Amino acid sequence: MTINDFASTQSESQDTDAQQIRVWDPLVRLFHWSLVGAFATAWLTAEDIQPVHQLAGYAVAGLVGLRVIWGLVGSRYARFTQFVRGPAQTLSYIGDMVAGRERRYLGHNPAGAAMVVAILVTLSGTAFTGWLLEAPDRAAAAVGQVQIVTPAFADNDGNEAEAGTGGDLERRTGSPLKEVHETLANLMFLLVALHVGGVALASFRHRENLVRAMVTGRKRPPTPGDIA
Repeated sequence: MTINDFASTQSESQDTDAQQIRVWDPLVRLFHWSLVGAFATAWLTAEDIQPVHQLAGYAVAGLVGLRVIWGLVGSRYARFTQFVRGPAQTLSYIGDMVAGRERRYLGHNPAGAAMVVAILVTLSGTAFTGWLLEAPDRAAAAVGQVQIVTPAFADNDGNEAEAGTGGDLERRTGSPLKEVHETLANLMFLLVALHVGGVALASFRHRENLVRAMVTGRKRPPTPGDIA
């Protein structure tokens, strides 16, 4: 490559950067990368460092709450009404992806939007079950709220009082709840893998670095055929 070629390439790159438009606002970007860090911390400390794991869980819960609020009142491309689509449109877009003819969306595409909703719901469930596990009385109270008919544990010896105490309470609350919490965490890990794969595919298909876009907040303007 000659000096002139290099200068021309640099000039084209600067022109392209200058033509980019702002899509992701600072709060969306801060939420995204903070959530990555909080979830990774919670995942890595789940077995060995419970205080850190719990703090990371609270951070995840707070971030999810913030994102839900911002999804209602935030900037254009942050709002759920802008990017969340119905099942028919989402499935149609996934079909187009499989066929290699999906259109470029300036914001979240329908598949990405479905992933955002799935991640927020799964994280909410993970954080809530983790909060219940943090204190046994919370789990017991939750069981009491959802239990419509109390099972009869009475026997011929009059040991009704044993129901809901000791090991039985732990069996009905702690162990099943822990399984739900771990299942949701594993589901979240799967969703993250699918999300990363989807970002890589969209970046390749549309010749656009979506990871960089989530750092800078900027993307190239829509062209004919794109959906803004």
